[in-house]
Amino acid sequence: MRLVLAEDHALLRAGMIQLLEANGFTILHAAVDAPSLDVALRDPAAQAAVVDVRLPPSQTDEGLRAAIAVREARPGFPVMVISQYVEHLYARELLASGEGAVGYLLKDRVSDVAEFVDGVRRVAAGGTVLDPEVVATIMARRREEPLDRLTPREREVLALMAEGRSNAAIAARLVVTDKAVAKHINSIFAKLDLGTAEDDHRRVRAVLTWLRA
Repeated sequence: MRLVLAEDHALLRAGMIQLLEANGFTILHAAVDAPSLDVALRDPAAQAAVVDVRLPPSQTDEGLRAAIAVREARPGFPVMVISQYVEHLYARELLASGEGAVGYLLKDRVSDVAEFVDGVRRVAAGGTVLDPEVVATIMARRREEPLDRLTPREREVLALMAEGRSNAAIAARLVVTDKAVAKHINSIFAKLDLGTAEDDHRRVRAVLTWLRA
């Protein structure tokens, strides 16, 4: 998997390059600011990107804007966004296209090597991976509609789905059976009117419905 990496802090950038390459990724470009990121993302050989939200020159939202732009030009292009803080609006904008293959992790999560690498892999495979703190912030600020149909337990399950957890991991977290989790997920699909598509696709659509609410 050939990645574009955008991070302006030299030590963190070097560490992430070493970490990702040690786990089978190829760093095609390592951008340090918005102009170099724009050039890197135009490379047709790039298969995914890991992008810091804030980059020079203004240190505001250059990374996010570049991520949104590349997904408009290449729908479904996998992007993992990393940020120092939970920024609710940024998460909503990134997910506005309705496509999967997106992630939003806080930089603290990068220090957990296995979790970070697994998150990048899941995003590259088309999944949606969100930091638990991002999930909690969005839950606290979102409108209820159309999710007021869900029970409290179904909301718990959907929040864990948003973190990218499998059915088995959700069952372990909630101390219930895999069968119970599957039942909750099927109920979520039905209540959100997600039809009968492939479950992996409906999972992403369920999470995106919730995040955009």
